[in-house]
Amino acid sequence: MRMIYTHPEIINEPLKNVGCFIRQIHNSGKRRYCPVCRTASERFEEAGIVPREDAKCKWCGARERHRLVWLYFKKMTDLFDGRPKNMLHVAPERAFENLLKHHLGPGYLTADLHKSSAMVRMDITDIDYAEETFDVIYCSHVLEHVPDDRGAIREFHRVLKSDGWAVLQVPITADITFEDPSITEPTDRLRVFGNKGHVRKYGPDFLERLKESGFKVKVTKASDFLTEEEIELMGITDAAGEIYYCTK
Repeated sequence: MRMIYTHPEIINEPLKNVGCFIRQIHNSGKRRYCPVCRTASERFEEAGIVPREDAKCKWCGARERHRLVWLYFKKMTDLFDGRPKNMLHVAPERAFENLLKHHLGPGYLTADLHKSSAMVRMDITDIDYAEETFDVIYCSHVLEHVPDDRGAIREFHRVLKSDGWAVLQVPITADITFEDPSITEPTDRLRVFGNKGHVRKYGPDFLERLKESGFKVKVTKASDFLTEEEIELMGITDAAGEIYYCTK
């Protein structure tokens, strides 16, 4: 049976109530809680090209990085403060799309180069919107597919408002960023980059690529804003990565 806990909602409750909430989940016989769809379950499902156990919510599909980002949105940003915002969501995740559309209304825009389900078709290296259009930009695990990632980052900087913010996420899977444009065969990309659609492996120097385009960047890991109990309950493992929060 699906168990949905709408009160208290852990991501809006003071930390003093987290322990009570965790005991409530454990007393129900459930070990995991997805903060995106607010559903408890015994465990998450397996996910990943290299399968990771206990990774994906079976109800909404949120993986470790999605749960981390959603908690960050709720706890650490103004995304849900009720004020009108124009948000660009690139390659929208199924777990987030309807929720963000509900919260943000007409200011919410999804974009993708290939998926027809997105609101607009967009090449993020040549964004057809004016400077300082968007209050918020969210782009997760897309730039590793884009040959000219620096061009895309410059475009995000251009269309972001001066007082806006962006969360730009990539998988960090190397000590230093490695790319080779001569590697074009899908099987070779899978062998070298770990995915048939990837054109590079990013290292922690991804931070410098963001800064090159003029962004100021704050890097946040789960333990910077979540308790150990929250991290355990919501399955926020190392696979979730870190948050790259970018401002002008």
